[in-house]
Amino acid sequence: MARSIARDHDEKRAAILTSAARVFATDGYDRASMTRLAAECGISKANIYHYYTSKDAILFDVLDRYLSELSDRVTGLDLAGATPEDALRQVVMEVMLAYEGADDEHRVQMNGVDLLPPEEQKVLKGYQRQIVEFVSDIIAHAAPNAFADDPGRLRQATMALFGMLNWYYMWNPGAGRAAREDYASLVAEMTLGGVKGL
Repeated sequence: MARSIARDHDEKRAAILTSAARVFATDGYDRASMTRLAAECGISKANIYHYYTSKDAILFDVLDRYLSELSDRVTGLDLAGATPEDALRQVVMEVMLAYEGADDEHRVQMNGVDLLPPEEQKVLKGYQRQIVEFVSDIIAHAAPNAFADDPGRLRQATMALFGMLNWYYMWNPGAGRAAREDYASLVAEMTLGGVKGL
């Protein structure tokens, strides 16, 4: 008879992913053993294998959960009626607020995607691409004349924006909502001023 799934199965998997993200972020993926992950989760090594067959499977789920939720949150914004400038302000704010409380997951995704098999990388990079293309389109509409002669500059401007956002956790770890809102406003205005001046 097949083993039944416990009622708290999903909650336990979620707890494992949160703990694993913390271990991967602090110890590094290569040094994180299943024994270490189980200890961080407060369960036995045998029990962690009930939920995940390998460390790679845990890494993929950490990143899949984080990036899919981030993509849904950002690209799902209702920007109807907003000017391109206000749309960019809203999106930058949403990204910064989405990063709050997710420093471990964010740190892991900076280096972890490329550690997985190509087919899993494709899924995760697809989420990243959705976000980048969404933001890039808004930047293009905010400064339509800036990129007409050199579309490559649009990608550069978009990635410069994400550079400012993605590394915030390095110099302001654990920042709260007010600090993130202030920084999001700064980045949005710098970006808008910069691309309109091209």
